[in-house]
Amino acid sequence: MQFLTQSYQVFIKDLRIEVRSRYGINTILAFVLASLMVVLFALKADDLQQDARSGLIWIIILFASMAALPRSFVSETDQGTFDLLRLNLPAPPVYTGKLLYNYVFTLAVSLFTLALYLFLMGIVVTQPATLLISLIFGSLGLASVSTLLAALVAQSAQRGAIFSVLSIPLLMPLILILANTTYAGFYGDLDAFSINDIMALIGYAGATVTAGSLLFDFVWDD
Repeated sequence: MQFLTQSYQVFIKDLRIEVRSRYGINTILAFVLASLMVVLFALKADDLQQDARSGLIWIIILFASMAALPRSFVSETDQGTFDLLRLNLPAPPVYTGKLLYNYVFTLAVSLFTLALYLFLMGIVVTQPATLLISLIFGSLGLASVSTLLAALVAQSAQRGAIFSVLSIPLLMPLILILANTTYAGFYGDLDAFSINDIMALIGYAGATVTAGSLLFDFVWDD
């Protein structure tokens, strides 16, 4: 019970900070809107092939999330509360609370971006369940990797650049899987290949969450 209470407190603290500052929300809105305008006008999205449209949405979500997700730990360093948090709470509830916040934030970003993308592109979803699974586990994969890496680079002087360099190779397999599952959700049928991609997506999310929970103890203690 204490673990759940502490995790919830970390989650609520980060949520309140975001609501007050609106740093992540404003950054995400500006990036998503600018990216969609570039896609529609500069890249002529109507001329893109269907598989390119399916992958492009997750590239936008990836870079939009990368602009805000590191703030969950970077803000602790900027405000001088990183060491205070480490002295008062053990690693597991801190990781769980930060992961939950990042997941909720990423899922909200994904839903907003996808809804706007579908509207502007005029895409009719053929497999809503497949698309929903992609959103849920894709957002979880993004959040789990970002949470651990943000803790690693939070106290670095060049944390923005380091976070990008470390995260893109780890997230590239996720984006490739999501491009396939999103294509199935947009245009395709739920065939054997789509089921394999869905299982790979769930496995990636589960593996990264598990790895993060195991490795965070070492990050937090050091």
